[in-house]
Amino acid sequence: MNRGLALLVLLVAIVAALSLSWGDRGLAPQDILAALQGDPIAATILGTVRAPRVATALLVGACLGVAGAITQAVMRNPLAEPGLLGINSGASLAVALLVVGTEGAIGHLMPLAGFAGGALAAAAIYVLAWRGGTSSIRLILVGIGIGAATGALTSLLTVFGDIRDVQRALAWMAGSIYNADWTNLRWLAVWSLPALATTWWLARDLDLSAFDDDVSGALGLPLQAMRAMLIALCTVLAGASVAAAGPISFIGLLAPQLVRGLSTRHAIRLPAAALCGALLLAGADMIGRLVQLPAGLLTPLIGAPFIGLLLWRRRND
Repeated sequence: MNRGLALLVLLVAIVAALSLSWGDRGLAPQDILAALQGDPIAATILGTVRAPRVATALLVGACLGVAGAITQAVMRNPLAEPGLLGINSGASLAVALLVVGTEGAIGHLMPLAGFAGGALAAAAIYVLAWRGGTSSIRLILVGIGIGAATGALTSLLTVFGDIRDVQRALAWMAGSIYNADWTNLRWLAVWSLPALATTWWLARDLDLSAFDDDVSGALGLPLQAMRAMLIALCTVLAGASVAAAGPISFIGLLAPQLVRGLSTRHAIRLPAAALCGALLLAGADMIGRLVQLPAGLLTPLIGAPFIGLLLWRRRND
């Protein structure tokens, strides 16, 4: 195994163990063993609350890391992230429309609305960028435009909506693993695991997509069909993550960037990005529990300085 991958696996295991132990009621390693042996209190804390939360954070982070790697490869831009496909902004608009425009208990519909909104926004960007084919620059420009439009509509709804409805929508838009449970985790796994496996299977095509369109075509890559499939996989991964945890930014940008030096091959980069994304989100959620903040508010605090550092390192490019 690649040494970098092995180190990431070890770090993810350490953070997962700390997350299982860390909380209002600390669990020592012997408590975790007791839970596995049937202690009712430890089993309730571990099996009902912490284990699904940690597992959800790991899987959502992995999905966002791989979605970010796909986006950066397809758009040939190291600063690209799934948000450029309008997934986060489309999901936020759909949830705002649902919450502000609907009365009654609709909490169970918010994840579905978020997934549908993200998928529709990504589809709209792809269709509007199509001119006998797509290009990375058109996808980026149309994505920025759709993101700005959906963001403006979301702001409009939050300004004029009922304050109680707006608060519910904004709480979801912050992004959090707080409501994780085994049922939601199973749905996330059903959507994401096949997409993760398919993306890894297409690692060689992602390698070829780094070349110019003419070169990729000459090497035998069906560029437009492959780009559409990769964008669809990115939409499924990021959309499933939004449905499970709300819009969480910067993981899709940070994770692929942090592992770029491990290998030039996506067969290594993809699992590395998945592990790095899992590590970042699980760590953010663990720290968030300590300071009483959702993970979605902590990831920008990590990501913003990183972008500044990245821009400073590329100041002469």
